[in-house]
Amino acid sequence: MSNSPKPAKKNKNRNKSKSSNDSLIDTVQGISSVLDALRGLPTMPPSLYIDLEGVNLSRHGTISILQIYVSTTRRTYLIDVATLGEKAFSTPGVHTPDTLTSMLQSPLIPKVFFDVRNDSDALFSRYGIRLEGVHDIQLLELASRWGKKTHIKGLQSCMDDLPMTKAEREGWDRAKEKGKELFRPEKGGSYEVFNQRPLRNDIIKYCVQDVQYLPRLWTLYHEKIKRAWAVKAQKAAQDRVLESQAPDFDSNGPGKTRGPSDWAPPKKAATQETGAQETTTPSTEP
Repeated sequence: MSNSPKPAKKNKNRNKSKSSNDSLIDTVQGISSVLDALRGLPTMPPSLYIDLEGVNLSRHGTISILQIYVSTTRRTYLIDVATLGEKAFSTPGVHTPDTLTSMLQSPLIPKVFFDVRNDSDALFSRYGIRLEGVHDIQLLELASRWGKKTHIKGLQSCMDDLPMTKAEREGWDRAKEKGKELFRPEKGGSYEVFNQRPLRNDIIKYCVQDVQYLPRLWTLYHEKIKRAWAVKAQKAAQDRVLESQAPDFDSNGPGKTRGPSDWAPPKKAATQETGAQETTTPSTEP
């Protein structure tokens, strides 16, 4: 598969989902307006929740769409990277010199992802973006568990933890399934659907849904942990970013299902008094 697909053709009728708050940003003027809208947002809890879609999303593939959900305004911006390419990241705002690159690289602006590794790999290898200020919900979930913290959970498993209405749950399942039917090869789809313009409404819904529940997941897990574990989780998130930038990073490696090695409970040790085996567990408490 080529790493340099032809730019997606623009369409005069800009894509919009049924919600007026969710639209595809495919012009430099649109990027400038987004950057102006992202100025001065609250940082705690974080305001920005981010995900990426693409073809083989990694250093070996391409980025098609970057989703940004702003929790304070409940608005989702779908940045059309397939159409804009490097301009998506280098265009400044009208009233700010900031670009998406500077925002993504700022340690002062918290950005929340779910498993940042492949997103970071693609951003770094394709556009030289070194993410900073990263929070990773997958790591927050792991930190919130009592006892062993050896294996991580996927987004669907985390969504099962989230209290939702029946309508929300059915909407989530429906959008997920329709999206997978369009892009999963084993279901007869193709990841190139993310590069087709106009973007299909079912793909827009899929992209929007992938970020709109992240604030609730962040709150769910963050409220369960003490500050010490929140600090550990954020450090581990930044470690993931550095790991993804390494020359030998494997975006599909078997080790990706394991939690941070220093989060594993301590091994059993013999006591000096009795020689009995005991396990120390307090350090694994959230």
